[in-house]
Amino acid sequence: MEFGRKQRSCHVVIAMFMLCLCLANCSKLKQIRKQKKSTCDVYQGSWVYDESFPLYNSSACPFIRQEFDCFKYGRPDHLYLEYRWQPTECDLPRFDGQDFLRKLKGKKIMFIGDSVSLNQYESLLCLLHAAVPNSNIRQDKNATFPTVIFEDYDVSIMLFHTLLLVDVEQELVGRVLKLDSLKNGEIWKDMDVLVFNTWLWWYRRGPKQPWDYVEDGENILKDIDRMDAFRKALTTWAKWVDSDVDTSKTRVIFQGISPSHYNGSEWNKPGVTNCSNETQPISGSSYSRGSPLALSVLEDVLSRIKKPVHLLNITTLSQLRKDAHPGPFNGLKGMDCTHWCIAGLPDTWNNLLYSFLTT
Repeated sequence: MEFGRKQRSCHVVIAMFMLCLCLANCSKLKQIRKQKKSTCDVYQGSWVYDESFPLYNSSACPFIRQEFDCFKYGRPDHLYLEYRWQPTECDLPRFDGQDFLRKLKGKKIMFIGDSVSLNQYESLLCLLHAAVPNSNIRQDKNATFPTVIFEDYDVSIMLFHTLLLVDVEQELVGRVLKLDSLKNGEIWKDMDVLVFNTWLWWYRRGPKQPWDYVEDGENILKDIDRMDAFRKALTTWAKWVDSDVDTSKTRVIFQGISPSHYNGSEWNKPGVTNCSNETQPISGSSYSRGSPLALSVLEDVLSRIKKPVHLLNITTLSQLRKDAHPGPFNGLKGMDCTHWCIAGLPDTWNNLLYSFLTT
């Protein structure tokens, strides 16, 4: 009898020891997973085929301009729609439009930049429209800049069109690019989420150049090294963030450098001069050309900002998507290997934005 009691006591002790060991291991495992999640770089990864994509039918979205509506303008292949970005060390939460709207209830979100910002803006509108198609969605046509309001959630999505972020002003000599002036910041700083972008227009020349002269300090110049000008303009923007933006209220994001695909040698197809016949992403996690110099300049400027700014680093993952441009399939009938189809790659940019804003 005594032996039986001792045996049961022994079993209890062993069971308790095993339970403690299990709890300790579970706690350690959770800690490791949490640490791994916090250190995971969601911008490093590769594209994988996923037949559950795209996340919406572009023909049902009322917000797509003719420049980006590849399906409407006859793109015959649809494989480019069925790829998902897979980070190397973790999983990217699937975009959930209702969750996005709930967590950003009452907020004003503004995209600030050129037509690449327009690309991302319209993609987000399509994603949200698909998630809540029967909710009250209003376009404020009297607003100073394009504004769509998801009234049931009091979420406003806005677009502020600016090519260079800094000011271009009409003076007696012509249009003057002022590298140290940023007056529109008075409008921007009142938003809850700011998503900035500029790069596309810094190397434009001839009739498409958006300025005639450059004001650099006290000097008025006919031209300037364009990368140097880009750095100085970003520095002006960075100083504005540090001096004017209340980052306890406003989250600041920079979209990164969106690549184009006009040189096939960059993806091992010498002689190819556009993206028109590209139907699949580049496999793997790296682009043979490497990162553009503009990204290094941007990263350097961002590293000097005292306030928190998030780099939505879409460059490499977009470089791998030579297949995701409109090419000839757009309402403007030109060859476009600069912008991106909607539905398409910008949906992933917004998935990454969603992950940053809500987790």
